[in-house]
Amino acid sequence: MIDYQAPLTDMQFVLEHLVGERLAGLAPFAALDRETIGAVLQEAARLVEAEIAPLNAAGDRQGCRLQETAVQTPAGFPAAYQAFVDGGWQGLSLPEVDGGQGLPYLYSHVLMDMLAAANSAFSLYPMLTQSACEALRLHGSEALRDRYLATLTSGRFAGTMCLTEPQAGSDLSLIRTRAEPDGADAAGPAYRLTGTKIFITGGEQDLSENIVHMVLARLPDAPAGVEGISLFLVPKLLPDGERNAVYCRGLEQKMGIHGASTCVMGFEGARGWLVGEANRGLRHMFTMMNLARLAVGSQGLGIAEAAAQRALGYARERLQGRPGKGQRTGETVPIVAHAEVRRMLLRLRTGAEGARMLAYDVAAEVDVARHHADPARREQAAGYVELMTPICKAGLTDIGLANASLAVQVYGGHGYIRDNGVEQLLRDAKINCLYEGTNGIQAIDLVARKLRLADGALPEILFRRVAKAPAEGAFAPLPALLAQAREVTARLQARLAAGEDVTGLAYPYLEGMLRLALAGQWARAQQAAPALAPAQAARKQAAAVFFARTELARARAEFEIAAQDPAECALADPALV
Repeated sequence: MIDYQAPLTDMQFVLEHLVGERLAGLAPFAALDRETIGAVLQEAARLVEAEIAPLNAAGDRQGCRLQETAVQTPAGFPAAYQAFVDGGWQGLSLPEVDGGQGLPYLYSHVLMDMLAAANSAFSLYPMLTQSACEALRLHGSEALRDRYLATLTSGRFAGTMCLTEPQAGSDLSLIRTRAEPDGADAAGPAYRLTGTKIFITGGEQDLSENIVHMVLARLPDAPAGVEGISLFLVPKLLPDGERNAVYCRGLEQKMGIHGASTCVMGFEGARGWLVGEANRGLRHMFTMMNLARLAVGSQGLGIAEAAAQRALGYARERLQGRPGKGQRTGETVPIVAHAEVRRMLLRLRTGAEGARMLAYDVAAEVDVARHHADPARREQAAGYVELMTPICKAGLTDIGLANASLAVQVYGGHGYIRDNGVEQLLRDAKINCLYEGTNGIQAIDLVARKLRLADGALPEILFRRVAKAPAEGAFAPLPALLAQAREVTARLQARLAAGEDVTGLAYPYLEGMLRLALAGQWARAQQAAPALAPAQAARKQAAAVFFARTELARARAEFEIAAQDPAECALADPALV
């Protein structure tokens, strides 16, 4: 099995040449220099490669175990988690005032890139804690922040998101968990929560000192629908150390991510506190969910990278076949000598490296939206992040899944068996396409919601960025693709305004927009590649050309599909399915 190695050269290339200039202009990060960033990346890579990656295969085989209401994570996970906490990695990109390291939000995605590639199941525990920190920091009362924020930021306490119920998956208006008033204490008015939540990642585990659940529930007088949902903070252990009435009732038996505890949680009159305003809980929860969606996109990136590394390592070592057309004699050669294998390897590389460029690009714009001195620039960055969140979540997780499948193909039959570990990547990758809103829901959100926001102006933010990319050589067709994207976007917006249901065309549109965004990134990468060492520059430029020659045509085809009349492609009538 090929051991994971953090691709520091490619990470630094993206950070320095594609997104670094934006961060350099932000006051909180003015003191960051190349040496500091390099040291952070090196230390993160050391932790991930030495402590977390070696647990991946064994954690998959062993999985989590439920003993009454306690969950035991795989052997080695608690010690690795403690090393993660001791190094201050949970708070890497969280504010110093809350006990974090104060680095750019972007660096949480660099870290997730490494964690998910090394051990996707392990990466889920810190991911949700960071999202809980953001929700509490932005919406929690001062008393709740004082009580829980520092311990969450440090990783001593872990966080969860408790949304889904057996009858309420994507449709959260069906939530039944209720919250009854129960006096008050130093943290404010308290409530007793009763109900069942399913698919709760990290709902119970043996890693952290405490678990802080962020729970959607209804107050007694709440209106029906999503407008009647409130957000509550419910700890496993109460401030006095007493066990709260929230328990793991079962572990989900899953296809992958066996090292992550995915729990059925019972709230049996558990004590909690309101976060933010009553009946605005779904809006507050989206603070967590949108950041989690971007992080899940970076999990897709990590899987894509791990798949590319393993496939390349195997292809260089596996002897099979002979060189030359029709040759039947002579020594066998590594399978990388065969053009079809090289095609697969280039797809794997362009998938991983393109996903990295786009994930880091959007994460950097989160920092711009938070910290830029110019309000207009902050607004533009926020709009770009709003538009790109569903594209990153769906697009990058699709890339991760495709890369995992293609890595199995490179291995052939040896990829289908457990011995080599790539079949685990395929199983682990699929969940990224499902949770935090399925990828189909992301596409619908892009078309039905994001195309309407800001009077329909959000797509133009992406289009203007792509228009600045160098359209030379293999990227000469980029302006024509951009014109097509603008035309199809205008057509979809007109149909939306006319009341038509165009959601059946949403996924092809998302696919087209993803490839358009990636094309802009690759065109800039090709231009910046000479900054690398000669051999690395040649590989980067070759990957860029391969992307342009294969994916621009796919983008045109996706936009052509998205421009159709839904009735003409059998999408208008359920009876035709």
